[in-house]
Amino acid sequence: MTTPIGPSFIALQVRDLATSVAFYKDVFGFTAADRSPPGAIVFTTKPIALALREPLRPLPENGPLGTGMVLWVACDDANVFHDLIVKRGGKILSPLSDGPFGRFFVASDPDGYAITFHTAQG
Repeated sequence: MTTPIGPSFIALQVRDLATSVAFYKDVFGFTAADRSPPGAIVFTTKPIALALREPLRPLPENGPLGTGMVLWVACDDANVFHDLIVKRGGKILSPLSDGPFGRFFVASDPDGYAITFHTAQG
């Protein structure tokens, strides 16, 4: 018998790859890996790689993508990172709060994906 181990790679399908990659770099501060597969950009996130990619299937033309999906991304300090994203023009969906994984807030990307950033524990 075999069982799932856990997530090993996360890819978000986006409507405009160039726009989304620029946003993730300039507003969220992600760094692109040196190599990525065609039609995608992989970021140097740890412990699990995060990528943006051209759609593998048709996406809705408007409205937020990823409704119902919750993606938590650790950062050094949620308070400082929140302020940095605001300064860079990012959209905050949920203000700084304390939760089960520490201090967190939710920000939106150009496609409406809600990304929860939290202070890394540990």
